[in-house]
Amino acid sequence: MTAPSPAPTDVYFDFLCPFAWRGLELADVLRRERGQAFRLRHFSLVQGNHPENPDRKAPAWWLHEQAGDAGTPAQQASLRAFLAAQAAARQGEEAAWAFTLALFRLRHERKAELDEAAVRLAAQEAGLDLARFEADLADEAGLREALAADLRDAAALGVFGTPTFVLPGGNAAYLRFSALVQEAEAAQALWDLYREVLASGAGIETIKRPR
Repeated sequence: MTAPSPAPTDVYFDFLCPFAWRGLELADVLRRERGQAFRLRHFSLVQGNHPENPDRKAPAWWLHEQAGDAGTPAQQASLRAFLAAQAAARQGEEAAWAFTLALFRLRHERKAELDEAAVRLAAQEAGLDLARFEADLADEAGLREALAADLRDAAALGVFGTPTFVLPGGNAAYLRFSALVQEAEAAQALWDLYREVLASGAGIETIKRPR
């Protein structure tokens, strides 16, 4: 009898955020090298910081409802990246991870803009079926509804920053990574420490080092 798959840890991220990129790289190491399950979820920092949304649990302004050519460059880039990631996810979990990491690396390692060229280059570097990817991108209404589901869940949790990890038991917190960790043992040690602090009865909500 096959053992049931472990419940995943949800990780909410925004492509605009370098801390989210570091968090996703750490999660990817743990899932590949240690068999730990993580699920990619989207949260918009543009939406979270929008002046019409003083209550992050009850947004009045939603990113998925905005026109692709409206708003600030950051808003347009964020929406474009999220919709492309939803299209990539239609090719399966591994495709979603490959595309997400490829686009993050283009943005934060290679300093590319989150434009149409970067989206298509990420799809190519991730090894996606490019014809299918283009066809899925054309289903904008479906992609927006998939994005809306993530944004609604994030709002219900009160997510305010990225990356935010939600453990299978429901404990959730934002963790800001100061360094990129891509070695399995170091990633595991950091993750174990994070889970211990989050699950402890100490009620620790913020740890911030002075500069």
